[in-house]
Amino acid sequence: MVRRIDVTGADGVRLAAWEFADPPKAAGPRAGGTERAPGVLLLHGLMGRASHWASTARWLGERHRAVAIDQRGHGQSEKPPETEYTRGAYVEDAEAALEELGLAPAVLIGHAMGALTAWQLAARRPDLVCGLVICDMRASALGAASQREWENWFKSWPVPFATLADVRKWFGEDDPWVERPNPSRGEFYAEVMAEYEDGWRPVFEPEQMLKSRETWVYDAHWEELAQVRCPTLVVRGLDGELGRAESQEMVRVLPDGQYAEVAEAGHLVHYDRPAAWRAAVEPFLERVLPQR
Repeated sequence: MVRRIDVTGADGVRLAAWEFADPPKAAGPRAGGTERAPGVLLLHGLMGRASHWASTARWLGERHRAVAIDQRGHGQSEKPPETEYTRGAYVEDAEAALEELGLAPAVLIGHAMGALTAWQLAARRPDLVCGLVICDMRASALGAASQREWENWFKSWPVPFATLADVRKWFGEDDPWVERPNPSRGEFYAEVMAEYEDGWRPVFEPEQMLKSRETWVYDAHWEELAQVRCPTLVVRGLDGELGRAESQEMVRVLPDGQYAEVAEAGHLVHYDRPAAWRAAVEPFLERVLPQR
């Protein structure tokens, strides 16, 4: 069962959210005499959406409250003006979701940009976060060259796509960033397309995605990472964007860090290899979340 439960983020922005499976009861009562299961908030990366977490959220929902949100500018959430895509806004959105949904203290699971949001929130509000999973996100600055590459990449998209099959083929085979055919990557991008009169286009505005990215791409985030006090698992795909040396340095910087690696996975670790991703993450969750 999937239940939509929209929440209000920073500045009143409406955020589309989904809870997967029936909310299980926790082992013991909490304040106010109600029983709530331990919470998990899932944060997708740039251009992603909550549905990309469906596989993960379903097995999480067997034991925990698993909620995935479309972050501002993404999916079915509101898309405010470009001036409202600051790091602070993303962090405050996640903070508001935890509090409004009563998930805290929760585990935050974030992919790429969503992982950065997660560890910035964990550093800022340790009372709301009991555990953290960082999926394929670098702590080092990427710089101006990286941002230019992204600008040129967006310009290379042959939009509108005539069919979803064309979307899958382009992102899975023809995209200049694809080194070898990757059907799961094609499916990933097919999920962020919608049909318009002239064909299939992304559900987000590329300009807003670039604005979101430029708020973090020029800066390093080691200091905020070091401020995270809760247990943290750093996960990388063997062929992803986070290198082994940097990921292991992130674990060293974290006061309570662990490392996991998923073979035969790229940047989209949880989407490329869902079974291996679960095997890497589940033991950590068993450690930091009480079982019902």
